[in-house]
Amino acid sequence: MNKISIAAVAAAALALTACEANVTDEGEMPSVDVDVAGDAGELPEVDIETADVEVGTEEVTVDVPEVDVKMPSEK
Repeated sequence: MNKISIAAVAAAALALTACEANVTDEGEMPSVDVDVAGDAGELPEVDIETADVEVGTEEVTVDVPEVDVKMPSEK
């Protein structure tokens, strides 16, 4: 169970470090007045550059040893 936890943490760390984020607009906090009326504010603009991942398959031949099974004769 401990190995699974370590693998999950390692996978999460890899996923979080696999992209780069550049903030292009800082955004602004909403202005709120006492009458509960206010400006909605603005979310920051962020450009995300993710890692390029190439996934593929390749065909491989594996040598498998021959196994002879000799069953005991029934009496």
